[in-house]
Amino acid sequence: MTKNILIISSSPRQQSNSHRLAEAFAAGAERAGNTVEMIRLRGKKLSFCLGCMACQKTKTGHCVQKDDAEEIIQKMATADVIVFASPIYYYSIPGQLKTLLDRANPLYPLVIQFREIYFLSTAADDSEETPSRAIACIEGWIDCFEDVKLSGSLFCGGVDGPNEIEGNPKLIEAENLGAAV
Repeated sequence: MTKNILIISSSPRQQSNSHRLAEAFAAGAERAGNTVEMIRLRGKKLSFCLGCMACQKTKTGHCVQKDDAEEIIQKMATADVIVFASPIYYYSIPGQLKTLLDRANPLYPLVIQFREIYFLSTAADDSEETPSRAIACIEGWIDCFEDVKLSGSLFCGGVDGPNEIEGNPKLIEAENLGAAV
């Protein structure tokens, strides 16, 4: 069965290691016959959530703020699978991704399609525990939805500079993970 996969790449860096993981995942998913769309948060205008909850009170699924978040959230609602690709900053996700997750409140009154979430991450620190708090942050968001689960995660540590991930075997792992979706 072909799946509609939305990849959200959250690094602000042009030559991002986490974005390269996302590209490898996308290549595997497309090779397996899935439809893939990738959105980079880099350069997007994302305002902080106002906490007004108008998006849920009116049950329209729309935020009162007009920026790039609305289009992304609508794509999230119609995706079968969402993949978050992220660098790890201070052992958690970067502000761009956290802002998008906070702004995803309009999803709650909507009928959503996604049931599977994947998390791809990179960091300079290569210890096994490095992604644990970032994963917990993603899982906290996932737990707000019924029947949605973290279906997989992949971490590549020890990469800091732009494109430092090139040639790393984690790129092949990401491609295989994408192919298995």
